[in-house]
Amino acid sequence: MSRKDTRQRLSFFDGTYFVIASMVGTGVFTSLGYQLINIKSGFILLMLWFTGGIIALSGVLTYSELGSTFPKSGGEYNILSFAIHPSVGFAAGFISITIGFSAPAVIASLAFGRYFYAAIPIFNPHYISVAVLLILNILHAFSFKWGKIFQSTSTLIKLLLILIFIISGFIIGSNQYISFFPTANNISTLFSSSFAISLIWVSYAYSGWNSSIYIASDIIRPQKNIPLSMFVGTVIVTIIYVLLNFIFLYTTPTDSLIGQVEIGYISGENIFGNTGAKVISLGISFLLFSTISSFVFIGPRILQVMGEDHGLIKIFAKKDKNNIPKNAFLFQITLSLIFIQTSSFEQIVVYTSISLIVITMLAVISLFVLRYNSKELYRPYKVFAYPITPLFFLFSNLWILIYTFQSMPFESILGLFFIIASMLFYFFFNQRYKNIR
Repeated sequence: MSRKDTRQRLSFFDGTYFVIASMVGTGVFTSLGYQLINIKSGFILLMLWFTGGIIALSGVLTYSELGSTFPKSGGEYNILSFAIHPSVGFAAGFISITIGFSAPAVIASLAFGRYFYAAIPIFNPHYISVAVLLILNILHAFSFKWGKIFQSTSTLIKLLLILIFIISGFIIGSNQYISFFPTANNISTLFSSSFAISLIWVSYAYSGWNSSIYIASDIIRPQKNIPLSMFVGTVIVTIIYVLLNFIFLYTTPTDSLIGQVEIGYISGENIFGNTGAKVISLGISFLLFSTISSFVFIGPRILQVMGEDHGLIKIFAKKDKNNIPKNAFLFQITLSLIFIQTSSFEQIVVYTSISLIVITMLAVISLFVLRYNSKELYRPYKVFAYPITPLFFLFSNLWILIYTFQSMPFESILGLFFIIASMLFYFFFNQRYKNIR
């Protein structure tokens, strides 16, 4: 008689909440200021966010086949280890843990500190950022049930706050007379280097669309709910992003946004006035709570799966009676505290995005490899419009990478260095473990 699985699990809605929470974070509230440095057209700026959504959805459709074929936590770690080589999978897992989740959690925490301080200037924003990271790591490290409840509740409140902000912008905000209609020059801009480079900020904001595959083992009926949660979550976020950026541009003079990080606060000040802006700033800081929470929840579960396969890091595979990998959480807390002391906001975003784009491209390439080499695999879902959909994703991201390398060579090379270094770690760990044995 088989033993009944008594683990607490995540539903389709929980999976969708994780996708939305992972995506809607600092990116949409910080990227516009950098995009406005090179692009001034309202139409082009909205097209950036719409294009980012289409690229993300092509990734979702492709990952839906991969995620349903490999319904186990770990994401690209499992996929690339099987399809290409264990060293590539190890690199993907290491990148996911460090740059995919720990670094974005730090970025969101830093933004939380700034927005909270703008509303209530009492404590040092850096200390606030550190405190938030520690509190959420402790919550998820000690209670799956309350962590899940917090994640669902905070994400729903996030959606409500964003909806209120968008509606208020339409009703209260004053039109800045920026044009959202295309002109003859706009067509060429869509294929320009400035558009491609600006997409790096958009791709960062859309990262998280594949969150469900990293926690597949915790999701009920993963072969059905992984594709569905990624698709529904990404569609919702695409609509939110286009509307939010429309409101930012519609209500706020572009001169006051160029090069600025706190876009949400500046726009809120134009809509609600100085007092109202402080309330909005506090709301945005709370909104980031669910984003940090989702990153904190997901990261250690990838490390736990890697620990199950690699003897030298098997300490991270250990779980407590509640199925929580506490050692992996301890590693994540340590790494986050190191990250939060280093680098600038822009550099973190660029090298994070470069590494993640390369890893997701490798995962999509593995789809073609698996279709050719592993025809016998059970595929509950097959990607829509194959091979057009995965090829669109690959070429879109390749286009972004080429222009980013040209404009930001140091950060781009650093992003690639992380991947190569991670592969070298695999061979080092393997050799050390063989010597120990």
